[in-house]
Amino acid sequence: MHRLLNLPMRMTAPLLLLTLAGCASLAPEASLDQVQRQSAELTGQQQLHWVRDEEQAAVLRERIDTLLQAPLTLDAAVDIALMNNPGLQARLFDLGIADAERVQASRLANPGFSIGRSTRGSEVEWERGLHLNLASVLALPLTRRMAEGQSEQVQQEVSLAVMRLATETRIAWYQAVAAQQSLDYSQQVLQAAEASAELARRMAEVGNYSALQQAREQSFYAEAALAHLQATRDLMARREQLIRLLGLWGGQTALILPKRLPDLPHHPLDQPDIEQQAMASRLDVQAAKLASERLASNLKLGRATRFINVLELGLSNNSSNEEPVQRGVEVSVELPLFDWSGARMAGNEARYQQQLQRTAEVAINARSQVRERYLSYRSAWDVAAHYRDEIVPLRKRISEENLLRYNGMFIGVFDLLADAREQVQTVNRYLQAQRDFWVAQSELDLVRFGPVEASQTSASASPSAAPAGGH
Repeated sequence: MHRLLNLPMRMTAPLLLLTLAGCASLAPEASLDQVQRQSAELTGQQQLHWVRDEEQAAVLRERIDTLLQAPLTLDAAVDIALMNNPGLQARLFDLGIADAERVQASRLANPGFSIGRSTRGSEVEWERGLHLNLASVLALPLTRRMAEGQSEQVQQEVSLAVMRLATETRIAWYQAVAAQQSLDYSQQVLQAAEASAELARRMAEVGNYSALQQAREQSFYAEAALAHLQATRDLMARREQLIRLLGLWGGQTALILPKRLPDLPHHPLDQPDIEQQAMASRLDVQAAKLASERLASNLKLGRATRFINVLELGLSNNSSNEEPVQRGVEVSVELPLFDWSGARMAGNEARYQQQLQRTAEVAINARSQVRERYLSYRSAWDVAAHYRDEIVPLRKRISEENLLRYNGMFIGVFDLLADAREQVQTVNRYLQAQRDFWVAQSELDLVRFGPVEASQTSASASPSAAPAGGH
């Protein structure tokens, strides 16, 4: 039964204060600030922009156009992605959704109101009632904490999405710039092979070169042309991958890339305690812990309300034209005659234990991923440094000696052209090693905060400028 309308002030005031105590205000900007702080270390302090109106979008488009007028630097690429990637913008709205759910969970359920009129002869009776779900009032602190925990988990998930986008953008930038450099080197190899093939053709015409020797030079030229086509295709694919991450379209896709990758650092990072650092900063580990805490709160709430799933407080006010006004209080409770909530509690217990095991799995995987990425980073630096310090200098010295021998007429022009091709190929392989190092470093930066997915691992090396081999 639900009754009450004209309650005395002494009865309605406590109810009003209780309702106001459960109120909370929307604060999506605070969630965005928290995401900004969590992702600042990896994103390089770039400002996050949550585009929610056309005026803000117009300002950002103007800024993007300004950044695209110059060759696209790595920091500019990350900046554009964070302000213009549609997928990230959609993800940011999860902050608003979670914040709204947090506020909703912090408010009491609306009270119920009823009014009735009955007659008996000349007597007219009015019944008025107001009821409030006391179970929801008792559970309000727990449900509020659960909603706040869910909001924090969403913030961490969005922060990880921001950092993952920044990492993917860096990797795409490195791969696009490396592909452009590879195309330049493949052009040099193609020019050398073309010159060699043309010279072989002319010498064969005058009888100074055999048909077999000419066929070899022509074959190498054909393979160099194929490698050039493959390098062109690879550059187009890498550019498009970068363009998608930046959210560009139309005339914006004609972006200008830098001519070369950054130089390899002289020394790699030495981080013996990176595993411990990652355990403190991994957002997926923190999210798993929050999920466990939330299920524990849910289990505690279930235990607190297992016998009072329906508990209502009602205030009544009955008036009649022939009788004095009747006032009273009613409490209604569900009787646990058939369902003692045992199955529900067992399910909650199982879910909680399941989440504990999943949290342990996340922690173990995180430790392994951090170790794996650090070893990959060190291996990539070792390979690139070996090219820089040993192979490239030796290749340069060989080329210088061959040039001296050519000037002294100890070798012919075909030997010199073959040596030039090999030198370019060596430099191109060093370029691929540089690219792999920068990709490995980007993945190492991300793995300290979250898992590195398969799509972010280093792509297979681009086709070399031309197959190895010489005259």
